[in-house]
Amino acid sequence: MTPGANLPLNAVRVTVDVAAPVRLDVSGLLLAANGKVRSDADFIFYNQPSGPGVSYRSGGGSAPDSITVDTAAVPPGIERIVVTASPDAAGQTFQGIEPTATVRDADGGSVIATFTPPQLGTETALVVVEVYRRGGVWKVRAVGQGYAQGLAGIATDFGVTVEEEPPAAPPVPAPVPAAPVTAPFTPSTTAPAPPAPAGGGGKINLDKGRVSLQKNQTVSLVKGGRPLLSQVKMGLGWEPAFRGADIDLDASVIAYGPQRNHIDSCYFGKLSILGGAIKHSGDNLTGEGAGDDEVIVVDLGRLPAEATGLVFTVNSFSGQKFTDVAKAYCRLIDGATGEELVRFDLTSAEPQTGVMMAKLIKQFSGEWEMTAMGEFVKSRTVRGMVKPASQAL
Repeated sequence: MTPGANLPLNAVRVTVDVAAPVRLDVSGLLLAANGKVRSDADFIFYNQPSGPGVSYRSGGGSAPDSITVDTAAVPPGIERIVVTASPDAAGQTFQGIEPTATVRDADGGSVIATFTPPQLGTETALVVVEVYRRGGVWKVRAVGQGYAQGLAGIATDFGVTVEEEPPAAPPVPAPVPAAPVTAPFTPSTTAPAPPAPAGGGGKINLDKGRVSLQKNQTVSLVKGGRPLLSQVKMGLGWEPAFRGADIDLDASVIAYGPQRNHIDSCYFGKLSILGGAIKHSGDNLTGEGAGDDEVIVVDLGRLPAEATGLVFTVNSFSGQKFTDVAKAYCRLIDGATGEELVRFDLTSAEPQTGVMMAKLIKQFSGEWEMTAMGEFVKSRTVRGMVKPASQAL
């Protein structure tokens, strides 16, 4: 496609991904007839990954981020969905970067169209394409409009509330205050604010200590500007609900390659994989007592290069459902100091026998990111988790 070109969509559900030589943050905005969002809930991005008819999926650093539009589920008052992209690295422009948007049938995977915006330079954010409704027919249009003010500039134009940090203090006493520093974009929501975002692209990092994640939130395992590449422990714990009977749950980790290919699984029947880079503490049969019920040790620095994704799962081999479980959680611990780095408490349950608790994804730049999942699956064993966990990467 060329800028301004459009074509009708022959698929009800379409996915738009934006690929580039560098990591991009891809977002979607649902716009009403006035060209504005109805509320901040209409901005779909990595920290708010779903909305009415529109969802975000991270590529995890090994694939492009994407926005999926289910045209049948888009509310009647929404006329178009714009897909945006911005470089993940703070302050980086599109100079020398040639992003390409690919529009696919979300169900069949066939390519509907591609678009590479021409002549990009100092822009730090881009409206790439838009999926819009015209005369009862859904279409896609190539846009390629750049913004020098980054994602916050796009968001402001379309009516999203952008919060700013207070003015930065000058490094030395001065007669005039330093200029204010614009915070990485965060839509205002009623959810509790996460710890301060990292400077590089708005991700949370470990600089301010322990991070408590909510479902679908991501933390970059970077502290003091340096990636955490030492030994970490993933502790998983649970208790029987309402003083119920003992419940036998099994914690596991599944390792994947860059193409979401299954490499190996570490669980109570295979306590060490990948040359000892991942080890399991062994099976806990009851879930009783304080502290972690099962621990999986991961030596990030010793993982083979082909292992770029780890998904941590818990299964009920005995068939008991997670509605019979209370206080399920996972937490990431520094293997050297014992310090708790990240925690995710599972606050809801479904009558299923498996749950994907969290994933660790290696980025292009070498650091790892942890994302809280809390996705339930019908599976009593880790073997049944391999396919759904691959799809969730």
